[in-house]
Parts: sequence; C-alpha cells; structure tokens
Amino acid sequence: MAASCSLVRCGEERDAEKAVIVRFSNGSVQNEDGLDFTMFKNTDQSNPRKKSMRTLVAETDSLSYIGHNFGVKSLKCNTLCKYYVGVLNRQTMQMEVHNAQLFNMQPVIPGETTESEKPQDTTQTYRDKVDSLIEAFGTNKQKRALSSRRLNQVGSDTLQHAVAKAANSVIDKKGLEALQKEVAETEYRGDLALHLPPCNASADQRDNVYAFDDLLTPVEFGALEQAGSKMAAQTPEELKMMRDDGRYLCVVRHLEDMPTVGEDREKTARCAFYLSLLLKLARQRSVSRKFGQEDGCPRIIQNKLLKTFTVETFNSGRVQNMISASMRAKLAAYCLALLLHMGHMTADLTLLHRDLAITEARMIEVAKSMGLTLIKPARAKSEEAELRDDHKRVALVLPLVKYEQFTERRKRKKMH
Repeated sequence: MAASCSLVRCGEERDAEKAVIVRFSNGSVQNEDGLDFTMFKNTDQSNPRKKSMRTLVAETDSLSYIGHNFGVKSLKCNTLCKYYVGVLNRQTMQMEVHNAQLFNMQPVIPGETTESEKPQDTTQTYRDKVDSLIEAFGTNKQKRALSSRRLNQVGSDTLQHAVAKAANSVIDKKGLEALQKEVAETEYRGDLALHLPPCNASADQRDNVYAFDDLLTPVEFGALEQAGSKMAAQTPEELKMMRDDGRYLCVVRHLEDMPTVGEDREKTARCAFYLSLLLKLARQRSVSRKFGQEDGCPRIIQNKLLKTFTVETFNSGRVQNMISASMRAKLAAYCLALLLHMGHMTADLTLLHRDLAITEARMIEVAKSMGLTLIKPARAKSEEAELRDDHKRVALVLPLVKYEQFTERRKRKKMH
C-alpha cells in the first residue's frame, strides 16, 4: 500500500522567499548541476510596480540564459495566474506548499546586442498603422497599391512645393498690390469670361482681336458655300416674311445691305446663314441630332454647334443635348463677334438681344465682358426723337475697354 502524505500550507512569504520555477525556451537542460543562477531585483523599491520586477540569469560554461517576470519577453500568464510549488519532506511525509514565480529562460547568443523595448509611437495615425500592417502581412496587390499611393503623395508634395515657390517668386517680382489688381480685373467678367470667343487683346488690327478663323475655320466656311448661295438668293417677299417673324432681324438687316457682287457678298451670305443657325439654337431648350437638316445645314456645322454650344445630360437613359444659361451667354458672345466681322467692327445690340430673346441688360453685360465700346445714340430734337427708335450699338476699338465691376446693393426696407 502506498504511503500517504499530508499538505501543509506555509505562512506569509516575502518575495525573496518565493520558489522559482524556470522553463527553458530552447529545450531541456541535460546537466542541471552546471547551471549558476543569479536573481536581480529593481533598485526602485518605492514604486509599487517596479519593486516586484525580477530578472533571473542562468550561466553555463557554453551559454547564458536570461528571464524576466515583466516586459514583452515575460510569459503573459504571469499577471493572470498564481503559481504554487509543493516540497515533500520524506521524513515527515508532509508536503509544504510555497508561492512560486515562473520565468521563461531564453538563450543569449554571444555577440548579439539586445535592443531595448521601443515605446509605442502614439503619434501614428490610423492610416499609418494600416500601412504598416499591409507592409508586413498584405498581399502583393495591396502592396502595389500602397507603393502607388505613396508615389502619388510624393509627387503631389513636390508639385505643391513647386507651385508655392513659383507663387512666391511671382509675388516678389510683381508685388502683391499689382497681383490683386490683376485678379480684380479678371473677376469682373464673372462667369461670362469662360464662354467668350478666343481673344487676342494685344492685336494690332481690330480684325485679329476676335479672329474670324476662331469663329469659322476655313474648312467650315467652305462647307457653307451651298447654304450661303441659297441665303443670298432670298427674294424680297421671303425677307419680309423673316422680318415679320421677328427672330432673324440681324440676318435680314445684313441681307438687305449685302454687296451685289464679289467675295464680300459671298462671305456675308455664308455668315448670315451661320448666324441664323446660332439664333435658332439660342431659342431651343434641348437639341436633337437632326438640328438644321431642314435648313440644309452641313454635317460639319451640325457637329460644331452640338459640340460647342450644348451640354450633354442623361435623361430617361438617353443622352440629350441641352442649352443651359451659360451656353446662351456663349451663343450671344459668338453672335456678337460674328456681327462685328459682318458690320466692319460695329454691331447693333438692340436687334441682337431681340433675336436671342434675352434682356438688353444681359446683352450689354456680354458686350462689356468682350471689351467693346458702347456707342451712345446722337441727340435729336424732341419731335425726331419720338419718331426714331434709338438702337444701342457697340464697336470694337483698340485698346479694349476695361469696365469696372458694378455690384448692386439692395436697400433694406424700414420696418414700421
């Protein structure tokens, strides 16, 4: 029959009296007698957390081991578990139960330097932490995306530095006040400046300010030969019908004053037909792909009108070409530039704003944004003024006029 023993619990023990249990991470030790153990404790005994820190060192003839009960190299269960060890007294057959500490002994290779534990970087953002995880454990696709994003970020930073450097050099060269003045002169045009025909304000001749080739290229002008011939062959009755219609007053005015023969007559006829298309387009809300076919419009002119003066929108699964408010302003500017070439750099604003079905104030705003000079009608006697319909006219005069921006302030109503 096996001998029985009894358990005896020891009293309160100090940390120095606790039993030490060691575990070697690289295997079991063959010769336990050849180990020399040394225990080190923290010198700061006033700190309640540091005074329990212990470091155990085991030395042999060939290798040294070190273990901690704190830090990243200690066993994570040390703070969650309480260990006991039983010591059997064979004479009394009583087993004394003592508190124990567990150390994980790791070998120290000679020549290797142990890096101190790096504190966690609290300044890292969530994006930086995710990028670190992708670098360590991400797939090849994720790593390529991370590399591409970092390259784009570097390019963006380089571009920002270059722009800032260029801006500082421009400010130093021109001065802040001069730049503010230029910005103010540019802003006064508002949204209309984005929809004006190409302008060469430094041109020596008036015809080159708004070049005719920018309105109609030589190929487009040549495509209007047949349509222009039909327009030039209009009879007085047909012109009267157009005048009564009230939508092509500018066209009728130029057809009535058209030269009898020569290149000027042919140019005026072609421009008149193109102008009639612009006026018709300005009164539309949505434009179909067949616009102008009944009038004999060439395909190249059709594509130009749709591409230049319409905005593509999606409605009920279909693409539609719409005439927005900004496109109407663009049509007004191009019509005015075309009329300048047809009328020796002068144009009638009153007839044009009636044909376009826009207000006179809006038409004057477009003319001012183009830098044109407003021609005041000559004064007349009271009897003649009642019979005469005064039309507002503009002319292109070099240099172009720079109008000041006018901002209207509404008066507040007084509360009674």
